[in-house]
Amino acid sequence: MRFNQLIHHPPGLAQLRQMAAADRLPHANIILAPPGGGGLPAALAVATLLLCENRQGEAKDTPCGSCRACRKTEKYVHPDLHFAFPTVGSKVTSDPFLPQWRQALAEVPYLEANDWLQRIGAENKQGNITRDSCANIIKKLNLKIFEGNYKIMLIWLPEYLGNEGNRLLKMIEEPPERTIFLLVSERLELILNTILSRCQLTKLGPPTAAEMTEGLKAQGMPMAAATAAARLADGNYNLAGALADNEAMDHGPRFLTWMRACFKGSAAELTSWTDEFSKIGRENQKHFLRYALHFWREFLLLSVTDNADGNVRLPENELKSARKMLPIINHDQLADITNIISECTEYVERNANPKILFLDAGIRIHQILRQPQPSARTAS
Repeated sequence: MRFNQLIHHPPGLAQLRQMAAADRLPHANIILAPPGGGGLPAALAVATLLLCENRQGEAKDTPCGSCRACRKTEKYVHPDLHFAFPTVGSKVTSDPFLPQWRQALAEVPYLEANDWLQRIGAENKQGNITRDSCANIIKKLNLKIFEGNYKIMLIWLPEYLGNEGNRLLKMIEEPPERTIFLLVSERLELILNTILSRCQLTKLGPPTAAEMTEGLKAQGMPMAAATAAARLADGNYNLAGALADNEAMDHGPRFLTWMRACFKGSAAELTSWTDEFSKIGRENQKHFLRYALHFWREFLLLSVTDNADGNVRLPENELKSARKMLPIINHDQLADITNIISECTEYVERNANPKILFLDAGIRIHQILRQPQPSARTAS
């Protein structure tokens, strides 16, 4: 991955690039970006620059793309570029999954955790970076440099380390000479404070709708589809690609079915929906909850602006349903519903029983929706 292959270049990335070109990059770095927002490809571009044997430009900040190192990093097989990422199982390391990892990076460099875990067959299991993975990281970094000027350890989603991350503290604080850590995170609050305090943090903003549209067009997407998908994806380029490919997730219809069941309060319908929903696996449940919060954010915007400027990022069917909800959901109810969904997200992270969790959530949402409407507005 090279810088000219990225769809956007936020200011934080320019700083990383400048330091890498001057060989002054700190030995421990956290790159924070939202899901699908470009943190992983940005880290790969920095790694490519660090390992390039023939840097180009006056500032020497552009990989040549043709030297031995660039050819290897392009295929993610450079012996001095190491990877660690979430897997499934208690004694599993990243190494057995490297073929799938390389294929995933080649196909979807703006990869998300849910997509990766489903690719390796996680189903309803949680991903983690295990104790054995940490031992493997330490072992690799204690080896000498094979070919390049640096050894680079790219840890994707260090929030999956949990308390096992404490095993890496000494290595992160005092690594061997010319060793660089690139930790790519989406949720800073889940990373151990002991790791955060030892790393330089760089925050990368998500790509704009215009930047994602241009990226999708460059992949051969029709202009209309690229524009619509980019607006809906809200800075998530991975999701935008799926939408533009007409392979949008079924979370929208599933969410509306749930809301209808909640409004009616039918025990049979709520139970049936919950039984089916519990089968999709925890990672997909997290994805669904993220979509639900996105829907309610757009609903709030619709309730204030009536979409006069066309900025509500919902597909036509969901936008139509949202308009129908306007007379029956006020802002206080909306706040209560989003609080319930946020709680569900937290409990799913903690491996809560999905049948109990979402049946309870459905009942609570029904109670909120059936509250009196003293100041309900009429949809125009």
